[in-house]
Order: sequence, then structure tokens, then C-alpha cells
Amino acid sequence: MGVKAKSIKLSDQIRQAVIASGLSRYGICKVIGLDQAVFSRFMADKSGLSVKNLDALADVLRLKIVQRGKPAPIPKGRPGRKPKAKKGR
Repeated sequence: MGVKAKSIKLSDQIRQAVIASGLSRYGICKVIGLDQAVFSRFMADKSGLSVKNLDALADVLRLKIVQRGKPAPIPKGRPGRKPKAKKGR
């Protein structure tokens, strides 16, 4: 039996890339026009970033998403909702 590797969230991978880049958080914020407090909360995993800011951050860090395999299956129905009761009978 193989051991399944734990998946790392995309936001955590982005945080790791920021740290590994060697760039200052101040410099990153200046380049992408992001408030330092917002970026600090993101780096502390206290909040997220908008898609616009993530795009700008990815450009600065030269990040690229790579798909590692097939997408996970999506459950049938509406996740988080109880199925409707059947009428009749």
C-alpha cells in the first residue's frame, strides 16, 4: 500500500514562495500596490488575497500552477445540502 502525501494548500505554497524569493514584503507590496497590513494578514494566514492581488503576486514571484494529476471527483448533488424528500408514495 502506498502512503498518500498530504496536500499543501495553494495559499500555503504561495506563502512559501514569498519566503523563498528573498524579496522583502515591503518591496513586494510597493510593486503590486498592496497595503502592507493586508499582505501581513495573508502571510500570517489570517485572511486571503483578491484574485487581482494573487495575479500580481504570481507575476512578481514568477509563479506557475502545475496540475499534478487528475482533478478530485466532485460528489453528486449539492454538497452540504440534504437531499430533497421524495413526494408521492
